[in-house]
Amino acid sequence: MAPSGIAASREKKLGFEFEPSPWGDFFIEYEPKPLQRSEEWMMTRADKLKEDVHMMFNTSNSTEGMFLLDTLQHLGIDHLFEEQIHNTLSKILENKLTSSASLHEEALRFRLLREHGYWVSPDVFNKFKGEDGTFKKDITSQPSGLLSLYNAAHLLIHGEPTLEEAISFARHHLELMSSSLKSPLAQQVKRALHRALPRSCKRVETLHYISEYGEEEGHNPVLLELAKLDFNLLQHVHLKELKAITEYVFCSLLSSPTK
Repeated sequence: MAPSGIAASREKKLGFEFEPSPWGDFFIEYEPKPLQRSEEWMMTRADKLKEDVHMMFNTSNSTEGMFLLDTLQHLGIDHLFEEQIHNTLSKILENKLTSSASLHEEALRFRLLREHGYWVSPDVFNKFKGEDGTFKKDITSQPSGLLSLYNAAHLLIHGEPTLEEAISFARHHLELMSSSLKSPLAQQVKRALHRALPRSCKRVETLHYISEYGEEEGHNPVLLELAKLDFNLLQHVHLKELKAITEYVFCSLLSSPTK
């Protein structure tokens, strides 16, 4: 996109030889679309929904809290519940899963704790290995578990062969089953194979997951509504900030003396 209007005048006046911004005058001339509801209404509604989520935290056990935390992170609203998340992580750390816990549960616990700086040994995955030391074939029929294992294993550090093996094992079987998976799991597997969750751009993942979460069985409409409100409010703020910053920079440059 070639610069025009103010951008072109600025570069001509100052004699810059920099590559012109691909945005040109876009953010100066851009007017954000009006929100469907007033900003005040959306903020009041969001506060009410946050109270509901506080109640979810208060009434959940460590396993339920683990799944709640994971959903909040995917939806990009975990920043609204820092104190509750800290308390939940403490409960997750103190209460180890039972021997009957699924691969999905064990891998999710491992990932959440490591993401937040807690040490968890990769030995927790040994129960999913056979006598020969390799992962059992029966877990290959659990796509959600394999996806959870794949993402969790990407939080490995140097010298953790179990997690290196987990990545290779999970990736191989996810690729084999990817064409037969249903939405939204199919899209989540595709994204993870391209870039594992711990290495993805959080905001981009949030954008994808908000549109997918409503398709998941047992999804919570309170969390979905809050995520949409928070995303739209934050996006509206960012657009206004970009417009103000761009106007300030362009006006400053145009008022600068030329050589």
